[in-house]
Amino acid sequence: MSDPLTPSVPERWLSVDELAGYLGIKRDTVYKWIIRRSLPAHKAGRLWKFRRDEVDAWVKSGAAASKEDKIG
Repeated sequence: MSDPLTPSVPERWLSVDELAGYLGIKRDTVYKWIIRRSLPAHKAGRLWKFRRDEVDAWVKSGAAASKEDKIG
């Protein structure tokens, strides 16, 4: 149970390298997914940053699967 007096610390943003490691993909794939598959990403200056919860929801929605991978 969370303590209502303790402020919740927001999850930190992931870098491209961290996200690639988290998903088990190459950095190039991260960049391709931003452009081709609408991977949820946020630009901070010249850097792309990612929220793990947004990426998890995106993957669970099936958006990460290629058209060839989808059934139906």
